[in-house]
Amino acid sequence: MKIRLLLTLFTFVGFILLACGVQKNTSDDGWIDLFNGKNLEGWTTKIHHYETGDNHGDTFRAEDGIIKVRYDQYEGDFNDRFGHLYFDTPYSHFHLSMEYRFVGELHPGAPSYTQLNSGVMYHSQDPRTMLKEQDWPISVEMQFLAGIEEGVERPTGNMCSPGTEIDFQGEQYPGHCLNSTSETLYGDQWVKAELIVYGDSLVQHIINSEKVLEYTKPRVGGDVANRYDPKYKVNGTPLTQGMIALQSEGQPIDFRNIKLKNLKN
Repeated sequence: MKIRLLLTLFTFVGFILLACGVQKNTSDDGWIDLFNGKNLEGWTTKIHHYETGDNHGDTFRAEDGIIKVRYDQYEGDFNDRFGHLYFDTPYSHFHLSMEYRFVGELHPGAPSYTQLNSGVMYHSQDPRTMLKEQDWPISVEMQFLAGIEEGVERPTGNMCSPGTEIDFQGEQYPGHCLNSTSETLYGDQWVKAELIVYGDSLVQHIINSEKVLEYTKPRVGGDVANRYDPKYKVNGTPLTQGMIALQSEGQPIDFRNIKLKNLKN
């Protein structure tokens, strides 16, 4: 009964957002531009310690045809102000493509593990269902990393699972993050990241046109996400659809060419 209620709530929110969604540019081959290059119309922010829709400190900004994540207007230390910028339409089966690059320095007070660290969340709960003090959305993350120390491996395109679980090579993966097979990328180079998702069955991560990770059965479970409304975390619930969100956790980063092809027949 709880699982049925959770799926109904996610579906209801999805229909509302689809009905109210912004006009998107679609190419002849089916690719949709999620970012119009000028403003954040069609996107919603949720930053830890702030209400949904409060883009505290202009964390997410549209400049020069890029979505930039910046902290120059933050007062004091980072104070766990983890944030996400959510596209307002949920998807279930899709091919997501974007480019990212790390820039600048880690904001003072941000956890050391967030240096040259960001990502994109998918199958996420809607930010309007998140509590003010919830730190991470219940979702699955394609994690972006860059090398810090020459010669020390730090792959990108990994999987992390706040409030969720996945199967890897036919078995439930016991950890929070799962490394990809990508090479370690250094500096402020643009990296092309692609995510292919088939509902709650197969997921593939692609970096610079090379498949680096594959897993199955994303679902609600595990921990890491904190201070959520319990009705949105019914363990075992298949993650069949949800929101897509760009991450902010203390490291400045740029995103561009954010496109999606809907694979739902």
